Amino acid sequence: MLRTNPYEAAFESYLRHLGIGYISVDESRRAVLDSMPLKSLDYIVFTRAGSGLLVDVKGRRFPTGSPRRPRRAWESWCTIDDIAGLESWGQRFGPGYVGLLVFTYSVAREIPLTAQTTDLWQWHGGRYLFRAVRADLYRSRMRVRSPRWHTVDLPDHDFRDIVRPLSFFTGEPEPLRTECPF
Repeated sequence: MLRTNPYEAAFESYLRHLGIGYISVDESRRAVLDSMPLKSLDYIVFTRAGSGLLVDVKGRRFPTGSPRRPRRAWESWCTIDDIAGLESWGQRFGPGYVGLLVFTYSVAREIPLTAQTTDLWQWHGGRYLFRAVRADLYRSRMRVRSPRWHTVDLPDHDFRDIVRPLSFFTGEPEPLRTECPF
C-alpha cells in the first residue's frame, strides 16, 4: 500500500528494518464493526512475544511552533474517536491484543539526540522518535483539549509517566541507554 503520510511511512519502514511482522490497514473507507462505523487502525503489529498491537500512528513535530518561536513540548493529543476505536478493536480482537497510540515525532536536527537513543529512526533525511501509550492508560488520564474538535490530551507529567519507547511493547532488545527526552 502506498503510504503518503510520512509518519506512517517512517513507522512502517522501522518495523520492516527490525523484522517485525505487521499488517497495514486500508484506511480509504471507514471500518464497520457490529454495523457501527468505527475509526480504522493504522497497523496490526505482531510482537516477538506473540502478542498483538493494534496501532494508531499519531504524527507530531518536535519542537512545535514556528522556527522563530519554537515550542519544546512533546505533543500527546488525539481524538476521542482514536481512543474509542482502539478500545473497540481491542475488545473485538480479544486477549493478547493491546490498543496502542504510537506517537511518531519528527525531531528537528538541532535537537541533540544520539544515534543510540531508543527507537530513533533515520529515514528519508528525517529523524523519527517512536513513543507509545496504551489506549486504556491514556483514557484513564486524558482530559478534554478541544470540545469543538473532539480532541483530548494528557498533562505533561501524566504523559511522561505512562509513555514508553515503542520497543517496550514490541519486545525488541534495548540498545545502550542514553540521554533521552522521555
